[in-house]
Amino acid sequence: MKLLQLAIVVSFLASSVIFGQAQPKRTTVDDIIEMSKAGLSESLIFTTLRKDGQAFDLKPADMVRLKAAGVSDAIMQVMLDPKGTVASAPMVAAKANPTLDIGVYIKKEGKWTEVLPEVVNWKTGGVLKSIASAGIVKGDMNGNVQGPNSRNSAKTPLEFMVITAEGVAITEYQLIRMRPNKNYREFRTVTGGIMHVEGGATRDLVPFEQKKTASRTFEIILPATMGAGEYGFLPPGAVTSASSASLGKMYTFRVIE
Repeated sequence: MKLLQLAIVVSFLASSVIFGQAQPKRTTVDDIIEMSKAGLSESLIFTTLRKDGQAFDLKPADMVRLKAAGVSDAIMQVMLDPKGTVASAPMVAAKANPTLDIGVYIKKEGKWTEVLPEVVNWKTGGVLKSIASAGIVKGDMNGNVQGPNSRNSAKTPLEFMVITAEGVAITEYQLIRMRPNKNYREFRTVTGGIMHVEGGATRDLVPFEQKKTASRTFEIILPATMGAGEYGFLPPGAVTSASSASLGKMYTFRVIE
């Protein structure tokens, strides 16, 4: 009888220890925001959420807060349903193109296709004519790209994906409309971070809206109203000086009707 009582007491104490243990810390909304801001990939955050197994009860205010912090819709989907299947745009692109890297991509027939850059020849314009010691040309610049048309052509509306380098913001990219001139396309812009200029240096800039879908990954949709013509995305740092010539690159495309 005493042995039976002792066994019951031991069993009770053991269960008390088990139930008295601190439960593992669950991932919180703040944790997700912190991980996203730190630049962790979607796939790593997916793995963390699925390992945790916790389905978040996200309120509209929580989603707005997450979105404002740059957390993608795909991550929020996994937060709501960690056992579900989610394929974000960058993941689909990676499957379609396993060599996906920093650059500009256009969606054609449901697949992401790389936009190959073209060489830009530069010369300084009328506001500033200076070349910094680091080789970056600053100021009002005139650029031209050889050939009358871009090799990349598509009809509007156009959907692009831009994957930026670490530390580069999408707002540092410029969308430019080029003007045909004989056997090349030309444009005028401002480089080197000069924001206030005169003389029409920003005449060829085209405003665009973007949406962050993952770390360093942005979606850009150009409307049908932008019109036919020659365009290009000019990345930051695209102007370098080599001897007396200045060269750069631009991700060009042609909008056809």
